[in-house]
Amino acid sequence: MSTPLQVVDPSHVIEEDPLALMDEIEELKEREDATILAHYYVDGEIQDIADFCGDSLQLARDATTVETGTIVFSGVHFMAESAKILNPEKRVLLPDMLAGCSLAESCQPKPLAKMQAELRAAGRDIVTVAYINTSAAVKSLCDWIVTSGNAREIVEKVPDEKEILFVPDQHLGRYLEEVTGRKMILWPGSCMVHEIFSLQDLQRAKKRNPESIVIAHPECPQNILEVSDFIGGTEKMRRHVMSIEEPKTFLVATEAAMIHPLAKSAPQHEFVPVPGIMASTGETCACNRCPHMARNTLQKVRDCLKHGQPEIAWQDYFADAKEVLTRSLLR
Repeated sequence: MSTPLQVVDPSHVIEEDPLALMDEIEELKEREDATILAHYYVDGEIQDIADFCGDSLQLARDATTVETGTIVFSGVHFMAESAKILNPEKRVLLPDMLAGCSLAESCQPKPLAKMQAELRAAGRDIVTVAYINTSAAVKSLCDWIVTSGNAREIVEKVPDEKEILFVPDQHLGRYLEEVTGRKMILWPGSCMVHEIFSLQDLQRAKKRNPESIVIAHPECPQNILEVSDFIGGTEKMRRHVMSIEEPKTFLVATEAAMIHPLAKSAPQHEFVPVPGIMASTGETCACNRCPHMARNTLQKVRDCLKHGQPEIAWQDYFADAKEVLTRSLLR
């Protein structure tokens, strides 16, 4: 699915009491026999009412344990697709069908199939490894699916005599080349959120917080990773800060909503989003919100439960995607 990168326009949002919305959602969950899954990048108030919160890997696994007939996936389109693929008999709702992903958009199935065919025609023995931030149509063309949590493990499983075509995140691919020693053919995609971090912003934040620890997602550009103290996906970030008892200040180079689960899991620390500090005022800023994740609101969670829409419909190519997803993430 290819969707335009649209940002939520606050002027069109009718404000409702969050506590009343939460109560209404609880009632609708009971009525509709529903379970809510929420990614760490959606607003904290949605995470607080969700039955499961996590990264892409954990939520894919959680989805297979859901006993209700309906799953509401508060995240982006490819995540809800994966939940449907792994639970074909369940109704899977997505609060906003326009909640896409710049990475998934950067790698479409026809160009990927063309590249695969050209490489094979040139005699190259390739294995295609796809980051989970891809559409189901792309997943159906791939040999392995990875998340930031299991990518290194999967890449190291690929036999040395095979070439790896890694799609779509060039920054994660380059990081994996470093930590595994495997050279790969990298698709030129990137995450619109992690691309915005600049080394200058990070150095300014570090100067204002000289004892701080920089934690960064491997989707960040290489120059950010080179000056980071810890590199890991969202769940690894959460576990890392929990492992440190002494109060610290962490500069967080990933989607700003991630600060909510970090602060809940390790309240002894202070978490500052990178770019982090507005030079003019010294105030922290959350300049790194994903406009797609921000489409998830309490109102939209309520509305999709109330109306049973938008719903992820089963597609023929989901069957091939299910095989590779199951083999990659659930075994």
